[in-house]
Amino acid sequence: MQDLTVLVLEDEPFQRLVTVTALEKHLSSPVLQAADGDQAMAMLATTSFVDIVLCDLNMAGMDGLAFLRHASSSGKVGAVVLCSELDPILRQATVAMIHCLGLTYLGDLGKPFHLEGFRPLVKRYHEHCKAAPRLLCPAELPCLGDVQRGLDNGEFEAYYQPKVTLEGQLLVGAEVLARWNHPQWGVLSPAHFLSVMEQHNLIDRLFWHLFEQGLELHQRLAAQGRVVNLAFNLHPGQLACNALTERIPLLLKRAKVPPSKVMFEITESALISAPASSLENLVRLRMLGCGLAMDDFGAGYSSLDRLSELPFNQIKLDRTFVHKMQSQPRSAAIISCSVALARALDISLVLEGVETVEQQERLIELGGNLAQGYLFARPMPENHFFDFCLQQTAAKGGASTND
Repeated sequence: MQDLTVLVLEDEPFQRLVTVTALEKHLSSPVLQAADGDQAMAMLATTSFVDIVLCDLNMAGMDGLAFLRHASSSGKVGAVVLCSELDPILRQATVAMIHCLGLTYLGDLGKPFHLEGFRPLVKRYHEHCKAAPRLLCPAELPCLGDVQRGLDNGEFEAYYQPKVTLEGQLLVGAEVLARWNHPQWGVLSPAHFLSVMEQHNLIDRLFWHLFEQGLELHQRLAAQGRVVNLAFNLHPGQLACNALTERIPLLLKRAKVPPSKVMFEITESALISAPASSLENLVRLRMLGCGLAMDDFGAGYSSLDRLSELPFNQIKLDRTFVHKMQSQPRSAAIISCSVALARALDISLVLEGVETVEQQERLIELGGNLAQGYLFARPMPENHFFDFCLQQTAAKGGASTND
């Protein structure tokens, strides 16, 4: 907590004094303070960067909401902590606004201020800063030629993030994710190359590259007596291609991988205006025996409608509900209802974004069964995942569960 720059935005003088006094005892840098949004913006104008803003919402002059809107465009705010007596539902909506503004939200302390409640949020801020990937500046962003060279040289690699049971953490499958082993910048996530691939119709080439890597891994694991379900992400443009369901069965047959051990994940937003060819391919994939998962369930606008129409046998609940679960009772209610919905439809439900033991325990209480998240494992390259599978087999006596 020693090296942080903190700004306290609070209109009530006594509460501001208590907060600032408590923080100054533990911070080496002076604590900035403001009585309204106008004063806070003036502070930002004379400061290079503020790590954390403790923000009240309801005040005279420029209120906390307006301040956050202006502060987001300044690029000088690292994270936000709410300190407000506003109705919980309104605070929840404010949190959604903070995320939309691109600001990092650490938590809600309410009132009065307690230093002990602030300490875990500081720890979360430091963890966030450490975990944040190094972003390439615009001049460094890969160009089309660089991406094509990477594809030609086999630099794009499948990474695997396990899906496990919440109780016992038994491995049941893995999602196959794309990573670029760039010779200059190291391992890059799709945020650095996906837009270029979409613009130049290279998604299909990447998909088949990852698909064949996944099938080869499946063969390696099967030779060791370990069979794991693998889930591949399908882009909307691919789903509309007739060649998709012609090539997949050929590759599965050649690799001797049962279709039932392969799943395809499609975001629900991709299905909002899907053409007839896309819907036909979904049916054909299920007729082949492959699984279909609706990814980011609950993040779009037609989840239930599409779920009732199309042959999905798995839904993956959007990670935002797990992240908000402990601070927003409504999110916990949505998770509980999703569990009941999946059971009623006789399909599996994967809860995404599980990062803490507390979340795991609460999800078990809500009836959850399958999960995916950093608490269990981060995405890992093929050899690491291969060892992970064999270690699970040895530790759990070879137990497994179907996806």
